[in-house]
Amino acid sequence: MVGRFGVDFTYFTNESTHISRTRRLFVPMPDPPLYLQKQSFEKIETLIEHTVENGGEIRSVLASHSTGAEHSVEWEVQAAVEALNVFGSRWTIEILSTLYIAKTMRFNEMKVLLSGISSRTLSDKLQFLMSEGLVERIVDDGPPIRVHYQLSSHGIQCGRLLSPLVAHLKILQGSVKNSDDESDGR
Repeated sequence: MVGRFGVDFTYFTNESTHISRTRRLFVPMPDPPLYLQKQSFEKIETLIEHTVENGGEIRSVLASHSTGAEHSVEWEVQAAVEALNVFGSRWTIEILSTLYIAKTMRFNEMKVLLSGISSRTLSDKLQFLMSEGLVERIVDDGPPIRVHYQLSSHGIQCGRLLSPLVAHLKILQGSVKNSDDESDGR
């Protein structure tokens, strides 16, 4: 089956990252992998660990307040789903990632980078993300008049919060590797 990024989904078992006997659907990460020096790789892993610890503490605080009838576990799950809803629609993650990494882009630059997106869809998604307070439309008076898009401060904060998750997944799926790791045959 052809996936969202124009590649076949593949089932695999990845024993090198301690996920033996696990079958899951994934979209392969881009080649070649990014090899980081041991010190940089370990710094990323440490920062991810701190994020996981902080996430556990935040979860504990929220759980301690989700015990009453008004704010039950059901309420908390619904609030979490509503909070994350903006990230669930097609093309949203791609647009936000593009703006987080590139900082600022013009409409046609994004359209070229996000192969497969129509002008109408890109326009609609940018309008939606602006209404959610994640993206800003900046008009330079010119001449010529130029329009570009960038993340708002809220969008940047969301990007920074998601960066550890993205880094974790890049390591897990093999697109970021430790250059000192000889187990990959380098």
